[in-house]
Amino acid sequence: MPSPDTTPDLTTLRPRLPSPLQESEDERFTRRGLRLLLKRDDLIHPELIGNKWRKLAPNLEAAAGRTVLTFGGAYSNHLRATAAAGRLLGLPTVGVVRGQELADRPLNPSLARCVADGMRLHFIDRSTYRHKSEPSTLATVLHAAGAQDAYVVPEGGSNTLAVRGCRALGEELRGQADVVAVACGTGGTLAGLAAGLDAGQRALGVPVLKGGFLEDDVRRLQAEAFGVPRGDWRLDDRFHFGGYARTSPELDAFAQDFEQRHSVPVEGLYVAKLLYGLVTLAEEGAFPRGTAVAAVVTGSPFPA
Repeated sequence: MPSPDTTPDLTTLRPRLPSPLQESEDERFTRRGLRLLLKRDDLIHPELIGNKWRKLAPNLEAAAGRTVLTFGGAYSNHLRATAAAGRLLGLPTVGVVRGQELADRPLNPSLARCVADGMRLHFIDRSTYRHKSEPSTLATVLHAAGAQDAYVVPEGGSNTLAVRGCRALGEELRGQADVVAVACGTGGTLAGLAAGLDAGQRALGVPVLKGGFLEDDVRRLQAEAFGVPRGDWRLDDRFHFGGYARTSPELDAFAQDFEQRHSVPVEGLYVAKLLYGLVTLAEEGAFPRGTAVAAVVTGSPFPA
């Protein structure tokens, strides 16, 4: 385990950067004069996948060997990625989980994986969780978790360091596509992506949560990271399928069909909703003929 104030060397994990950009022939796009590109961030690292790498890497370096504490729900991809990072780098991790009632239930596969990777779980009630960013509440949570000196990463990993880390995603796509689309949870990836793109390129965010709150969050994250708004971006919030961790038989069938068409594993909670949204937008004529659309594949399916 690293000693305190020792910055972990993430290069030992051998990330694949820049991630591959693959052109995918799909008649739902080609018949409308569109090109579909897949930005394979799911291939960056087998355990710190996609935007999780881009957001976590700068925070892990800033933690400098301290315990990393972060937040998430029972099926949080972010918790799993943080736990995996802790195992790979020898860093202690604590996951604060939404839902005190879960403490007395068997762990689901996602949380069980976190524990197997060495993460210590601390469950809190949903009311406290909603106020976790308030200094007094956060201090109480840290004390209860026995992690007063921990380095705190917010839910979803979206903070200033993460947004700046995701700017590299946009920079890797300069000159490669007219529209770059990404699924959004907490907005950090979109905020950084848009900042890294060239003038004339547009970023499109597809929220996987309902509520319509994300536009303000993205603006706030950009202001905190860069001082001013950056890039040309917008959101289309029609494709959340009822909210986070919710799907439907239609979406599941779509994801399976896309996998068969393109031999690309489709993660269901983020990537499937993004791709479904892009196919719908193409059918609606939202993109002019000649447009190159890049979809960022931010994750891969969780092993059964």
